Amino acid sequence: MVRRERWMVVATLALLQIFVVLAGAYWVTHDADRNPAPVASPKPTPVPLVTAGPVLAAAGGGALPAKGTLTTRLAAAMGDPALGGSVAGIVFDALTGQPIYDGRSGTAITPASTTKVVTALTVLATVGPDARLATRVVQGSTAGSIVLVGGGDPTLAGPATSAAEQRATYPRPASLARLASSTAKALKAAKITSVDLSYDTSLFTGPRTAPGWKPTYIPEGSVAPVAALTMDEGRARNGAPYPDPARATADAFASLLGKNGIKVGKKVDTAKAAPTARELARVESGPVYALVERMLTHSDNDLAEALARHAAVKEGLPHSFESVPTAVGRVLTRLGVNEKVEVTDGSGLSTKNRITPAALAHILAVAASPAHPELHSLISGLPVAGFTGTLHDRYGKSDSKPGAGLVRAKTGTLDGVNTLAGIAYTTDGRLLTFAFMADRVANPPEAIAALDKMATIVSQS
Repeated sequence: MVRRERWMVVATLALLQIFVVLAGAYWVTHDADRNPAPVASPKPTPVPLVTAGPVLAAAGGGALPAKGTLTTRLAAAMGDPALGGSVAGIVFDALTGQPIYDGRSGTAITPASTTKVVTALTVLATVGPDARLATRVVQGSTAGSIVLVGGGDPTLAGPATSAAEQRATYPRPASLARLASSTAKALKAAKITSVDLSYDTSLFTGPRTAPGWKPTYIPEGSVAPVAALTMDEGRARNGAPYPDPARATADAFASLLGKNGIKVGKKVDTAKAAPTARELARVESGPVYALVERMLTHSDNDLAEALARHAAVKEGLPHSFESVPTAVGRVLTRLGVNEKVEVTDGSGLSTKNRITPAALAHILAVAASPAHPELHSLISGLPVAGFTGTLHDRYGKSDSKPGAGLVRAKTGTLDGVNTLAGIAYTTDGRLLTFAFMADRVANPPEAIAALDKMATIVSQS
């Protein structure tokens, strides 16, 4: 890609940014990659979600950059003291599948939220990009009973989320209020105006927190307890996670039924719906490809955990955290990504996770490949340097500013951990993927600046 074309890319991105802002973008409610890590702020700076891929639009097979020059520059950058004593990285040629820079890329590092790259690949390859997550109401064991069945959709909008907020959200979420209205209509058509309500959370099983999660994660708002029935990503209006998201959702649904003229019995408890129970109403999430984009752009922990669990379900495994590593392993094996990946959750909050830079860079190359169109939303969901998501307020320093608009990458932040994995085109139009990881960081702001500098070097090679 010549310089003129690169500036056209940046201009296209800027125009797209303006369009999205005017159209009304999704304003994220929590983000794991803000400092201080890993606390997710309940009121972060609004960030527009851009899902089109201007960085990908000019794909080409230009010449590889000079390997010696790239190696010299990256080796010097990786020696930055801010990155600490445990740092590794790689730059991967997406076309040939060969590394063109290797800095201890086989070293397994705590990945933090770059784990979501693995989660995205896994769910797209198993559940599929066009699948939707359904929340349903079915007939109970008696004519006067109904069951609210959780479908593992944490984006389900509760009554506290206004219609305007729902319209401004990408992808537009399913609505609990709409489900209540449809349910009431079906009941009234059957001349039923009073019901006993129960709720089914059996789609997800096992503990509601993952191995390696710190006990502070839920109280501080980094993630909510994982449940198959959840509204507003398991959080109250003030951003505090519900102790029991499923119960809070069922109670809200009961109240909405009352507003629609259906009296609900005082006792609302759990029950398992019969597999053949007649469906009365349902609402569905946006497609998985859009959910993946949202998860990656905003580093959405709750959505990541739900998507990882759905991959386990699709693989025919127990619907628990325990099955996530097996589901991931199966997908990576089928796609030929054999580098070391050990995960115990989908979000990257777990301190037990270990992934090599080589694995992340290889996964990104597979996702960008024309051979795998079903995986492309992994690429389009990556934040754009200096513009969107967890990179919107980065790439402003002199040694990283040239990468603004040209680098797309997933960030990762935990205590002592900073990682970055993404894509960039060279000046000649060659698509490269990269991953830079450090997990003994003493100065996070300086470490982040060092990672951004390295990604910029890739984009300028």
